[in-house]
Amino acid sequence: MRRREYDIQITVNGRKIRKVIIDPHYETKHSGSLDDQIILGLVNQLNGQRFEPVDEDFPYLYFVTDGMVMNAKKYKLVWLMEADKLYIGVVNAYRR
Repeated sequence: MRRREYDIQITVNGRKIRKVIIDPHYETKHSGSLDDQIILGLVNQLNGQRFEPVDEDFPYLYFVTDGMVMNAKKYKLVWLMEADKLYIGVVNAYRR
């Protein structure tokens, strides 16, 4: 299982994001209710918003966004941003 990269054009925390990197970790338990397209839709919902990190391990800031809704279903997204980089890394995601 390899990480997958997708191009994207959003702004999060005032930073222009150009790429999403999805870790396949979610597939081990949640592949029945999630796929990369749903995760990309959730990441797109971050556009134009600001978030406070829940943890920091330089150069990474970790975020948890809960209660996201897509197709009338709720999801939780665990993601990160790396200092001075233009991508969001999706660590995990699951349906609530």
